[in-house]
Amino acid sequence: MTEGRFDDKIFMKAVKALNMHLPGERKTLFDLLDEDKPVVQGRDQSMHRIKREELEEIARLIPKEEYKNLRLPIYIELTSDYGRGIARIQGRLDCEIVRRILGEGREGSEEQHEKESEKGDEIFIYRADVRRLRRRLPTTTEYAFFYSTSS
Repeated sequence: MTEGRFDDKIFMKAVKALNMHLPGERKTLFDLLDEDKPVVQGRDQSMHRIKREELEEIARLIPKEEYKNLRLPIYIELTSDYGRGIARIQGRLDCEIVRRILGEGREGSEEQHEKESEKGDEIFIYRADVRRLRRRLPTTTEYAFFYSTSS
């Protein structure tokens, strides 16, 4: 039993290290569009530049009154809890943007997509969809790693 807790501590430390690139505080789309050189600062003090073209593409996908509600970057959450090759996106606006970016070509069953759209604030996407999303929005999306002790 003690050995399991030791392993959990090691994995939690490793996951924390993997997430040091994530911003200490995400900025709103509204604020980033207002910056000359849009940037967020990572917990490791690194500066992460965000491409204006991506911000403008995202701005076209949601109503202007939502710009102050969308915090960037969008997190692509990875953990073994969801299954191999599956990532989660959370947040109503984040999900809306991802759905629009991936559109009709999204992997998964029609039934799965209907269940997700009922909930609205959480979607699961497959590895191929993650690649497509990252190709379209490389600077406005970030991987976030999680470790669950429930496995």
